[in-house]
Amino acid sequence: MADYNALPLVVLAENFAKLPGIGMKTAQRLAYHVMSMSSEEAKAFADAIVNAHETVHECSICCNLTELECCPVCSDSRRDKSQICVVESPKDITAFERTKEYHGVYHVLHGLISPIDNVMPDSLRIKQLLARVKDDSVKEVIMATNPTVEGEATAMYVSRILKPLGVKVTRLAFGLPVGGVLEYADEITLFKALENRNEI
Repeated sequence: MADYNALPLVVLAENFAKLPGIGMKTAQRLAYHVMSMSSEEAKAFADAIVNAHETVHECSICCNLTELECCPVCSDSRRDKSQICVVESPKDITAFERTKEYHGVYHVLHGLISPIDNVMPDSLRIKQLLARVKDDSVKEVIMATNPTVEGEATAMYVSRILKPLGVKVTRLAFGLPVGGVLEYADEITLFKALENRNEI
């Protein structure tokens, strides 16, 4: 922000800009919006951030974020505990839950293996996953990491560790999205679509 802006406003915008997907222009708009709030609204906003930071922690079973000891999915007796869907972050669980089609449980890694970013396997919640899989009731682990270099590397690493335990390890199918047009698909997407084709 320019020199003519008040320093606290500049600092506020710079902090908003640290959030993922927020550029400096959006950060400035958010800072100005906060300034248009009443004192009560601004305090409630700040309190919500502090409260979430202080009360939300990782589930003792799946490492998802929760304010309880055990998250609602893990504590739901109707969920199929024999099937664990492994995801990169808590927000991925929200995407799966929107489908209302998956009835197993989850495990959140809180990142992907990325040596270039100094994220090694020990930085992720892989040990916790191994402890869960050693329980005989787990029959299948679904690797649901993103189809990126880091996502593929993480899926392969976890798969290699789990195979000796005798558990079935599967990977999400990747390919053409519903409503997609072939001519606009990239080579890797088309290859994956061919590779994961199903009989009709």
